[in-house]
Amino acid sequence: MITLTQLEYIVAVDTFRHFGRAAEHCFITQPTLSMQIKKLEEDLEIIIFDRSKQPLIPTDVGKRIIQQSRIVLQETEKVNDIVKDHKNLISGELKIGIIPTLAPYLLPLFIGNYKRKYPNIQITVQELTTENIVDHLQRDLLDVGILVTPLKEERINERPIFYEEMLLYSHQKHPLHDKPNIKVKDIATPEIWLLSDGHCFRHQVINLCSFKGASNEALPFYFEAGSLETLMNIIDKEGGITLIPELASVEMGENRKSHVRHFSDVTPIREVSLVYSRHFAKNKLVDLLWKEIHAAMPNELLDGKRGTIVEWK
Repeated sequence: MITLTQLEYIVAVDTFRHFGRAAEHCFITQPTLSMQIKKLEEDLEIIIFDRSKQPLIPTDVGKRIIQQSRIVLQETEKVNDIVKDHKNLISGELKIGIIPTLAPYLLPLFIGNYKRKYPNIQITVQELTTENIVDHLQRDLLDVGILVTPLKEERINERPIFYEEMLLYSHQKHPLHDKPNIKVKDIATPEIWLLSDGHCFRHQVINLCSFKGASNEALPFYFEAGSLETLMNIIDKEGGITLIPELASVEMGENRKSHVRHFSDVTPIREVSLVYSRHFAKNKLVDLLWKEIHAAMPNELLDGKRGTIVEWK
């Protein structure tokens, strides 16, 4: 007979791809975990994990069993949520992933209030790229992600929160700095600085202006930045242009804001959403998180019709 404990063990091994770390996560010894998984494999007459590979990987049938096990465990967790909801208890653990182009500007707007309102929620936040957030969600290493959508991932729910404009940031001596009307085609230039590959904002910029980055002779040196702040600091000293999301401009000093411009022919925006597994159990905590972020946003950022959503995939 299959037990929930056995399902927890195989999910843990799949998550960590290591029997020792999985055993630590489950607060048991490695021999106990290995024995229970071996017993499950014998009862089902199949092999769940290919132990000849390092790190170990699930077999084809193992992948299907583990996927269903995650669903079963998440549905079981919903029973606890029903009880908490009935007792009006707001508690639990919430592991959040957020992309780097949102974290420094968005987190300070809501995370403190969220924790103060709900002190019994244990919050962990990680700054990760979109690809890593999706991977962590699928392996239950995260509960929810805050990132740019649409993702178009089959097993991920997307719940839009707000829509921020994509703005031009330029050096004061760049020709676009004082140009009366700036069009999207104007930024398709080798003088544009981009974030490193793996950042969804980089791909949005490329999709927006159809710039493939084939030549960078106009830049003083080749650089792949990991943060928008780094890009803006370099532009301030070395010249060039880049694009920044709207939230990055909110707390800027007046001097820096003078380098920020809107486009005249189109209003490019990016959709920011909460994302989580379709079988996610902690719906109450996600609802409260969504409401807290939504309440922290200026009204104009809540309107999805204010511009054209730029996709990145």
